[in-house]
Amino acid sequence: MPELDQRVITGLLTTRLARTRGRRLILVHGKYVMGGPEEFTVPAGDGSRRRVRIAHATSVLGLTTAWQDHLATEAADLLVVTTDVPGERISLDLLGEMVRSQIIAVDEVDIVKQLFGASDLDPRMRRDPWQWLPAALIAAEPDAAQGGWPQRGAVLTLDAAMRALVGVRLGLEGVYEGGVSVDVDALLAWSRTQGGPERLAGLSEAERQGITEWLAQSAGEAAPVLLRLALQGRGAEATALGVLASVMTDDAASADAAVALGSVFGSGSRPSELRAYARAVEGSLTRWIGEASGRGPQSEDARQRVVDVIQQADRLADHAHLTASLAGNPFLPSGFQARLHQLADALPEGPRAAQAAWEHVAEHQLAALLYPKRVELARMAVRLSRWLDTPDPVVSSVGQAVRAHVADWGWVDRALAQLWVGDGEAEPALAQAYRTVHDAARRRRALLDEAFAARLQPWAQHATAGQPEETFPIEDVLRKVALKLAEKRPPLVLVLDGMSSAVAAQLGEELTGAGRWRELSDDGRRAAAVAMIPSVTVISRATLLCGRPVSGGQGVEKEGFVAFWKQHRHEAVLFHKSEIPGPAGQLLDSRVVAAIASDAVVGVVLNTIDESLDHGQQSSLADWSVVRVKYLSELLNSARGQGRPVVLVSDHGHVLDRTGPEVGPLAAEGVESARWRTGTVPGEGEVTLAGPRVLENNGQVTVPWTEEIRYTPRKAGYHGGAALAEMTVPVVVLAPSATLAPDGWSELPRESVQPVWWDADAGTSVPARAPAKAVKKTGQGKLKPRPQEGEHVADDAVEVPVTPAPAAPTLGQQIVGTKIYEHQGKFVRKVPDRKVVAAVIDALDASGGTLSLAAVAAAAIASGGRTNTRPEGFVTVLTRLLNIEGYEVISLIDARTRVRLNRETLREQFELPKENE
Repeated sequence: MPELDQRVITGLLTTRLARTRGRRLILVHGKYVMGGPEEFTVPAGDGSRRRVRIAHATSVLGLTTAWQDHLATEAADLLVVTTDVPGERISLDLLGEMVRSQIIAVDEVDIVKQLFGASDLDPRMRRDPWQWLPAALIAAEPDAAQGGWPQRGAVLTLDAAMRALVGVRLGLEGVYEGGVSVDVDALLAWSRTQGGPERLAGLSEAERQGITEWLAQSAGEAAPVLLRLALQGRGAEATALGVLASVMTDDAASADAAVALGSVFGSGSRPSELRAYARAVEGSLTRWIGEASGRGPQSEDARQRVVDVIQQADRLADHAHLTASLAGNPFLPSGFQARLHQLADALPEGPRAAQAAWEHVAEHQLAALLYPKRVELARMAVRLSRWLDTPDPVVSSVGQAVRAHVADWGWVDRALAQLWVGDGEAEPALAQAYRTVHDAARRRRALLDEAFAARLQPWAQHATAGQPEETFPIEDVLRKVALKLAEKRPPLVLVLDGMSSAVAAQLGEELTGAGRWRELSDDGRRAAAVAMIPSVTVISRATLLCGRPVSGGQGVEKEGFVAFWKQHRHEAVLFHKSEIPGPAGQLLDSRVVAAIASDAVVGVVLNTIDESLDHGQQSSLADWSVVRVKYLSELLNSARGQGRPVVLVSDHGHVLDRTGPEVGPLAAEGVESARWRTGTVPGEGEVTLAGPRVLENNGQVTVPWTEEIRYTPRKAGYHGGAALAEMTVPVVVLAPSATLAPDGWSELPRESVQPVWWDADAGTSVPARAPAKAVKKTGQGKLKPRPQEGEHVADDAVEVPVTPAPAAPTLGQQIVGTKIYEHQGKFVRKVPDRKVVAAVIDALDASGGTLSLAAVAAAAIASGGRTNTRPEGFVTVLTRLLNIEGYEVISLIDARTRVRLNRETLREQFELPKENE
């Protein structure tokens, strides 16, 4: 005899009340559940509700008594009696009162159709193994406050019914209405909810089994594993256990690891299920990591979810003795540590092995989310490894050394500064590997400082502005750079006091990397000037801002800056630290904002870096971003809004204190500052400098060239000495548009700014102008090759053109010589010259397939292309020429700031023979 509850009775009556014909007694075959409500209301179908009383009788006498009692009360309209009395034993009196004059048998299928508003059900729901489903749907119906079951249309399908049932039974929000799919992501989230797994455990065995089998079909083979874990009370660690299951996806997994994993999951899980479960969990974690990479509360929630899971997984792996077997796992923190350990082993093997190991570190799924600084530090070590593998650099002159420092050696300093701070979480082996690379690079850099000091000593005796040697004294920055920019638009001159070449490298990379600023140059490289001697603020900054060698404070700087620009018919204004901040609610003083909006040349001195040398921690000087320089972002935004070019320049660089607290100041005579003194007898690591560029002590000072000497108590960093990092003044010229470039200037590609060893995939830099093909001929008539960067050539050398030997056609030349290219050109307006297209293809090919937009434009210009060509427009023309039938030969990547060439597709589309043929 079926057991009936209020939901079944309600569903049954809803289908029958329209045919009662005034009768008030309904007999139903079954037994009403104990404890169920004896009276309730049901919908009548016309918008009204009828009151129902429930009773149960096991005999004809009981039926008669229940009916007589009902007639004696006015409480209810209908009487429903559940009974097992056969119909033939019912008296005629009762039959006359009964709806349809018969005992009604419950048809659960009819009730389900009514509950879902369907005219029919999926036929499978009437057969094994789904016969349990109608009763489960009736029992699980949401109450009226939730709106009951959603209406499914003419036919209620098995999947729709199961989705509705699973949504309600497991508490999966939104699933039973049909708005959310039941996938592993949803089940993993459910497994961590309070009480979620208990809902499943409370179901009948048939219903549990049916739900499990359906989820295995709809959500995948991973679902049964997850549900078993939930039933075992392990739902809270189900996701973490999925990370451990990745042992089964490794072909090299040992038998011991498989046994250990089996003990974790129990004997009920098949290897194929565990592999599917591992893949499903990894997919969910990958999506969570993507969500966590954004901003806002949801990203923070996703980040915390990831952290909780992977930390739990690491603990479970350790408890199950699976940590070693999971060393290659791309999600576990222990896996990240294992990759760093492999990097420590690879660094001594050379740059190729180190690069491969670093790429393995960077490929860890949590690298960018949780360990970006550790990954970047590892990258710095690999970069230094590549630099150490390059030919020994040479110092041939002061000008050459300063240019080389801003273009190359300052980037070494940037990596060294970060490596010196180190990784506080690094294991001893990794820390030692970093220290070995750091110390080797420091020794090499020290040789360059020593060689530079030897060149600086004779140079200082006669060096002045306008010397024929390619030196760029600091007093010429305004004349050679800012004054040129003013021909198009008065610039904003930002003096970042103490900015070294290392800091400029990082700031320039950040500012141009997002595509908001274009770096400009007049000779295809970043400018570098030489500071005054000693390289201290009171001398070098005043000289920079006045445009002539001078010593003085802020008053001298203001007067000199205005006077310089007045001499060149421009109004000008200079702001110092106390004049920059605005009142409450304003970031910048209104006078600064008004000046930038005017037609005057504006200068602003920012002291953040210099003050950090005095008061900051050494670690704070190792890594600089734009937001760390106070007011820099606001000033740049203001200049960009007014269409102004910007000159980022320092008055001098700095060195960091790496000696440690146990090393005190050097005892010496005539100490005037941390890095210069008046004594005339230089000791080891020092040099005495004299001449017109020395503006202290009557033109003669003694300064250290090594970073390890200081004369005053310890600070985070110093300036005033003769090291390259102090004497080099980087000059970064930025503009919101390349149209602000003065005549003869052009946009400076990123590839021309950073050294070739900085990135492993960097190819040959693309020059802004075509290099002259020539050799040097000395006065004695001898020929020798054009010198490379760092080599010195006698001043009497003259260039003699040399015709190069015939060479095989380049890839670009082969492409533009094909019939297919000629045909493509018929459908493109204003096709560039063939040699221009060929040169760009070759430049992309030489760089490994990617170049910045600026580098592509530079390659085009160098081969005779138009100088006013918009890089984006030029690349659009290239895509029309080279992208045949939609295949991407040329494409824009990285937020449309870089161009990528697919070499294989290019050769295939233009039907070039295979390269090994």
